[in-house]
Amino acid sequence: MSLKTPILADLKPAGRYNAYDVDRAGGQRVLAHNLAAGGFIDGSALTVTGRTLGEEAALAEETPGQDVIHPMSDPLKETGGLVILKGNLAPQGAVVKMAGHERLFHRGPARVFDSEEDAMNAVLAKQIAAGNVIVIRYEGPNGGPGMREMLGVTGAVVGEGLGESVALVTDGRFSGATRGLMLGHVSPEASRGGPLALLRDDDVITIDVEERTVSADLSPEQWERRRSSWRAPAPRYASGVFNRYAALVSSASEGAVLKSFGAED
Repeated sequence: MSLKTPILADLKPAGRYNAYDVDRAGGQRVLAHNLAAGGFIDGSALTVTGRTLGEEAALAEETPGQDVIHPMSDPLKETGGLVILKGNLAPQGAVVKMAGHERLFHRGPARVFDSEEDAMNAVLAKQIAAGNVIVIRYEGPNGGPGMREMLGVTGAVVGEGLGESVALVTDGRFSGATRGLMLGHVSPEASRGGPLALLRDDDVITIDVEERTVSADLSPEQWERRRSSWRAPAPRYASGVFNRYAALVSSASEGAVLKSFGAED
């Protein structure tokens, strides 16, 4: 869907405007009208007003001269801002946000960290070099628990002047304000035996957005040898609601939703 849906609104943090400007330009009705003109929405869907989405879009009143919401004939980009990558590091997929940067390829040695805090300390101690791929694992729905957000680390990377020369790969999530080439939602996550759990420092990782791949230069035999010695870490919470959440949450590739007791993974 992202590959075939254009970007029409020029919004922060990667763009120039914010939600207030969208409202002044004519609001969500204008956006819906433009999407409907391109055949990208189902106009028969019912909205909370009691009218259909098509009926609401037909009521659009666009502010003359506004350039916040673009027409279908002049999109900001022909494709959406999210790309799904797969490969031996993310058999079930990973998500990369293309807004805020234009890099489509990165290849470099891994710097592996078992928590957001460890990665942040390394960045602040200037232990990350240009070309590195920062790997933050055990921060997924089960491991975090709850898919912790890596905005602080990416902000620190930019602050160190490495925003255009470092990539980041995590089973946690990213913010809309995240900058740089960052892959989140890597699935399966490390705490459940995903490939991120088996990575080591200096393993070479290749990220190719155009080819939709993310992989490590490891042979099947190397993966298997490492897997034979891996053990799942103890839960970060031994009891309570976080322990229950970690025990029942599904993979990020399935929406990170809670499952019932006895449900299969």
